[in-house]
Amino acid sequence: MRCGATILDASGLRLTAQEKALFRAVKPFGFILFARNIDTPDQVRALCAEMRDAAGHDAVITVDQEGGRVQRLRAPQWRDWSAPLDFVQAAGSHAAEAMYLRFRLIAHELHRVGIDSNCAPMVDVAGTQTHEFLRNRCYGTTPDVVAALGRAAADGMLAGGVLPVVKHMPGHGRATMDSHFALPLVDAPREALDTHDFAPFKALCDLPMGMTAHLVYDAIDPRPATLSPVMMNLIREDIGFDNLIMTDDISMKALAGEVNQIAADALSAGCDVVLYCNATLADRARVAEAAGEMTDAAQTRAERALAMRREPDDVDIPALSAKIDTLLGGAVNG
Repeated sequence: MRCGATILDASGLRLTAQEKALFRAVKPFGFILFARNIDTPDQVRALCAEMRDAAGHDAVITVDQEGGRVQRLRAPQWRDWSAPLDFVQAAGSHAAEAMYLRFRLIAHELHRVGIDSNCAPMVDVAGTQTHEFLRNRCYGTTPDVVAALGRAAADGMLAGGVLPVVKHMPGHGRATMDSHFALPLVDAPREALDTHDFAPFKALCDLPMGMTAHLVYDAIDPRPATLSPVMMNLIREDIGFDNLIMTDDISMKALAGEVNQIAADALSAGCDVVLYCNATLADRARVAEAAGEMTDAAQTRAERALAMRREPDDVDIPALSAKIDTLLGGAVNG
């Protein structure tokens, strides 16, 4: 079945009749959940089933479960995690093993309630200038470390039956503004971007899905990466990422204009699907209409990504939890 080129959200704990009707009509590729959609495990499981039933296919359902400030499923029903950078620093020489265990446990909690994707790993490289909205969500300050920890996180999710979404392509670490509210401009030269910012994404170009960054790289193109054919070609050709690319949320203030036109421009630039969140039903319908169905190339990439879904490996979850607590001496929770 040809899917709609969108990833959409819901307004509450269950779908409204109007949302069900819209999703039946537009058949989105996937859905994303927010805190407003989360109450109990049984409720989340039921909402995920409703979403897939309405879409008419086994739609991907993703979430931002990074840990720290960006964590939608929380205690007491789910485990709270410290911010990634704090976690990595606490793990010290055990960081790679700890990151694998962290995301294997996160995958366990997501998969058992019907969520089969996570918008992580975030392999933006932190620097002294990185805006505070992003900095402690990063994994490190050097490309090699970030790539290694991103790989560990992705492997943990894949082992737990959850598709990782590597973000924010091709690198958000130099941003000095919060793209939720403004358009960041990066003036670093191309050589520095290639060897520093873009490098972790090149190392992880085999992951099933990626998410774009809403920022401008002055040395390459004056348009935001999400809307830039030049930047999308760079991601495809220079970085080598030929799997499914979703936009970051196009409702963010970094992108100016009517959302239906933004959606069309993102797809024309080379994105495969449009992520659109926190909007009215009417605006969700406008974006879905503008996006239309996935192209042949996007559908092929989507099928390749979905083929990487698998049943979780057979592990002793309490033992893994005890092991990570031992590695970090209790510093993981916060």
